[in-house]
Amino acid sequence: MSGRLCIIAAGGTGGHMFPAQALAEALLARGWRVRLSTDARGARYTGGFPQAVEIEQVASATFARGGLAAKALVPLRIAAGVAAAMVRMLRQRPAVVVGFGGYPSIPALTAAWALRRPRMIHEQNGVLGRVNRAFARRVDAVACGTSPTALPAGAAGVHTGNPVRAAVRERAGAAYIPPGDYPLSILVIGGSQGARILSDVVPPALAALPLETVQRLRVAHQAREEDGERVAEYYAEHGVAAEVETFFHDIPRRMSEAQLVISRAGASSVADLTVIGRPSILVPYAAAAEDHQSANARPLAEAEAAVVLAEERLAVDNLSAHVAEILDNPDAALGMALAARRLGVEDATERLTALVERVAAGTHNDNNDEAAK
Repeated sequence: MSGRLCIIAAGGTGGHMFPAQALAEALLARGWRVRLSTDARGARYTGGFPQAVEIEQVASATFARGGLAAKALVPLRIAAGVAAAMVRMLRQRPAVVVGFGGYPSIPALTAAWALRRPRMIHEQNGVLGRVNRAFARRVDAVACGTSPTALPAGAAGVHTGNPVRAAVRERAGAAYIPPGDYPLSILVIGGSQGARILSDVVPPALAALPLETVQRLRVAHQAREEDGERVAEYYAEHGVAAEVETFFHDIPRRMSEAQLVISRAGASSVADLTVIGRPSILVPYAAAAEDHQSANARPLAEAEAAVVLAEERLAVDNLSAHVAEILDNPDAALGMALAARRLGVEDATERLTALVERVAAGTHNDNNDEAAK
């Protein structure tokens, strides 16, 4: 197969994998070959990648999970992964290596650094993840999905925005139907596999709305597998029409049809919200490294595109009041949708793809846009 080769390394969560998928789609359209390096967790998201992408699964190696023995083996696994990546890279000679974060990006980026291959990283959040922070000064460019992004001294960033999948871009700026006297769609997403706190608080908060509102609700709620049955039963017992699934494969459609989205503040969720343009109530994950989800949500709060509730403030009465305020004020809801849309970077994929090609050509410093700390 002809064409330059780009190795994309990403893993762990949809927050890493969805932008990686968007880049892969764009590079293939430009005649590139694309190889994805990921782990078992990241492999769950590869079903949406184009078939032309060569997928290589590497062994997981993270200090965040497992017992002492497993953690003691992590450096050895990483070293073995780096050695294997170097052998493959010497044979394949990629034009560029792009890391999206997560431990699966360590072998590919380390091999590229050691072999002096063109390399870059993309950071989705307003705060660098651990792996991206380690490589920020060892790559040719840092693409920033959120502005501003805090960077270590000596690392210059280019604000590209967060690429979204083709399915999201197809619905970019889709007309928003404000709340009214008709069925009201609410989408509840707590990350790629749902969130317990949203499953605990959202159903009773929606059931506490006035009866005439409850009867018009159409809820799509993404919940963890262990929470799904009880969430579905609660909705049914309280007369709320709801679909409860562990994962929705048609999030872009559901989001574009929603009057309100209740969500965590992961970078991909925020990017989807702003490209499509929908009002939201965001609940940043309190345990996120360096509180990066709060950093992701801040621009939406400042633009009055979203209500941001810290976990410690997320209570049934409080959430119910915010939902009612949005659903009872169509003009305000429309204003939130428009404000979200103004924040969207619809051409983020093109910006990132252009940067990848500049890094591959060695011309990335000709048009560098330093990200503010």
